Amino acid sequence: MTCSRCADASFGIQRQIIKNGTVVDIECPLHEVVHVWKDENDKLWETTLGKADFQTGVNSFYKLQLLKHDVKQNYYLFRSWGRVGTDIGGSKTDKYYGNLGGAKMTFEKLFNEKTANNWGDIENFKKVPGKMSLIETHYGNSKELQTFVVKPGSLSKLPESIQQIIQMIFDVNVMNDVLESLEIDTDKMPLGVLSIRHIKNAYKILTELQKLMEVGNARYEDYLDATNRFFTLIPHNFGMNKPPLLNSKKLLIDKTKLLDDLLELQVTYSILKTDDEVDRMRDPLDVHYEKLHAQLEVLDKQSVEYKRILQYAANTHAPTHDQYKLKIIDIIRVKRKGESERFKKNIPNHYLLWHGSRITNYAGILSQGLRVAPPEAPTTGYMFGKGIYFADLVSKSANYCYALNAEGFILLCEVALGEMQEEINAKSIMKPDKGKHSVKGLGQTIPDPDEYFVTEDGVTIPMGKPIDTKRQDLTLLYNEFVLIYHLQEYLRHISRKNFLGIFLHPLSDVCFSLWTVNE
Repeated sequence: MTCSRCADASFGIQRQIIKNGTVVDIECPLHEVVHVWKDENDKLWETTLGKADFQTGVNSFYKLQLLKHDVKQNYYLFRSWGRVGTDIGGSKTDKYYGNLGGAKMTFEKLFNEKTANNWGDIENFKKVPGKMSLIETHYGNSKELQTFVVKPGSLSKLPESIQQIIQMIFDVNVMNDVLESLEIDTDKMPLGVLSIRHIKNAYKILTELQKLMEVGNARYEDYLDATNRFFTLIPHNFGMNKPPLLNSKKLLIDKTKLLDDLLELQVTYSILKTDDEVDRMRDPLDVHYEKLHAQLEVLDKQSVEYKRILQYAANTHAPTHDQYKLKIIDIIRVKRKGESERFKKNIPNHYLLWHGSRITNYAGILSQGLRVAPPEAPTTGYMFGKGIYFADLVSKSANYCYALNAEGFILLCEVALGEMQEEINAKSIMKPDKGKHSVKGLGQTIPDPDEYFVTEDGVTIPMGKPIDTKRQDLTLLYNEFVLIYHLQEYLRHISRKNFLGIFLHPLSDVCFSLWTVNE
């Protein structure tokens, strides 16, 4: 049996005690001296159940764990219950001494009462109306996060700027802050617990909702059923408020983005979980840097390349994004392992474009590249359907960085646009028209084409100052470039920026607020 308690809560560490690949609930008074019992089939006897009901305002959880003492032959049944996101609820720990059979019988009885399913046939679990649903967790298949002996940065030979970036993208406290900002209850669903399959099942419910909206005359009961199932699968912290009914396109988009962020967090967390015992004496910054399989190099601030990117950023701040300014701290050249070989160079029309994303998404981006949303996701959750989105105005992408303490990262990518399918209105596109390689949503304001720069390699940098196209038929404020297919993008640089000023209120193409810092 292995057991680890983490010492540094900010860098790849958990606060729970992990034994045999799972966590004893911290509310159990015996959590330090017991572990979840595993039967002869390696099945852990624990479950987390949930129930969300829009009509009644119910948003509850129920947890069961059959526990065994670490030393003695004593068994316990722990249960906890309550309303998600509040202190309402309670817990109970019953002692069965050596009576394992009695503990198992009570566990199975309670599971059946709550779900109308049999514990012995949990693989074929089916949601029963009015009963609780199974929330699939994966502590049982996970490996606990490594406890490092070495203080981060004390032994690393990486440049200071790279060390800071690694520290930021693997900060577990920041990941938990992101979960809380998404209204996820981190007490009941801590980082790393929701499985990838569980999140994809939630995507499927959103796709159901998309189809209901497309029908136009869908029944209220259908929206209600899908809403209840979604919030049961993905527990939210609504406090004493009722969950919202998911019957609008805006809510569908919001929840799709939430699941996108949860998937990215799972990628980062999975990288943290791969640490080996032999790594614990190394500097954790070096260990996690190696897991990215990417070479990061700080650009010389006196170089032509640095100054050109600096000018590109300075020139392309959109006029409606005047509530904040951007200040570049560092520019990092990125070389992902094997990406240059996979990049589809045979597709012409290469542009250097911006892509914005949360800091917590960068472990996944650097290790796996930019990815298209999974098949389970609804197409309505994205302006032009599923794809990888880019912009030629820096602030357009900055608005998707969700800056942390007024700092964020923006990617610069070489994008093979090829023949573009031009659109004047947002619409869902499954794939570009025949002969087209990408989609371009035409914006009213664009970088001045007369100020474009073309590199020796033939890559166009649209670094002109914003000008009005004067076209009255366009509905988008700014250009959107969308790759429906992977491998047409090549990560070139990460730009680390300060966001200076106050972002007062979301605009039509902006979905969040930024923090204030003093200049």
